[in-house]
Amino acid sequence: MSAVLDDRFERALDEELRKLQACQEAKQLQSCSRCDAFIGCDVRKSYVSAVYNSMSKGDSGGFEF
Repeated sequence: MSAVLDDRFERALDEELRKLQACQEAKQLQSCSRCDAFIGCDVRKSYVSAVYNSMSKGDSGGFEF
């Protein structure tokens, strides 16, 4: 796998982390688990997906969110 492809997943993860942290900061929360929108939150879902993609480098598997 090329470093360019790996970097793509790392950049996506960094971007989703920034979005998640901005959301937490805007809501003055230290953790998503304290948020009323925890279940079904699109920001959190995108972050979790980016984490998985970063770990798997885009290879699909049987892991369900």
